[in-house]
Amino acid sequence: MSTSSMADDSDSPFGAPTPTLTTERTILRQWQPEDLPLFAALNADRDVMRHFPTTLDRVQSDAIAHRLAQHLETHGYGPWALEIPGATPFAGFVGLMRVGFDAPFVPAVEIGWRLARAWWSKGYATEAAIAAAQFAFETLGLDELVSFTVPANVRSRAVMERIGMRHCPDEDFLHPLIPPGHRMRRHVLYRLDAGELAPNKR
Repeated sequence: MSTSSMADDSDSPFGAPTPTLTTERTILRQWQPEDLPLFAALNADRDVMRHFPTTLDRVQSDAIAHRLAQHLETHGYGPWALEIPGATPFAGFVGLMRVGFDAPFVPAVEIGWRLARAWWSKGYATEAAIAAAQFAFETLGLDELVSFTVPANVRSRAVMERIGMRHCPDEDFLHPLIPPGHRMRRHVLYRLDAGELAPNKR
């Protein structure tokens, strides 16, 4: 993994200078305006959004992209746009974000990902997540990361386990931003300490 900086500066968070992470096959970078239609297509895909309460329309998707780009600009880390050179300029996002709701494990920084269906099962999420976790521990000096999802999201849970995360069943929780009685309210919690990051991937 290597780190550099974006050069463009603007009042908009899109393209603002932020750390860029590179792996053997991927680039984790700040968001660009041209990512928005591809992100909207991803968020409208029922398979991609199967483990979220609903798909998103273009306005909702753009608002989330703006929030993720703003997080990167403000904190110097965030959910980076995922580029796969030679394959696609935008495959989704992978990265870090401060948990923005109240729960017993907060304050915490979450590691997460969301990729378009065409890029599933190719190892990109795992590869990029390891780079993001390395940045969290080695550059930001964080002691721990968390991740969470609904119990049925076996794909995402497999990525968590591949990077060395451990399920903490005693800390599974009801997501406070999902209404009581909703089938997706229960979430599983995973944790990752710096020494637990998959050693064969570092």
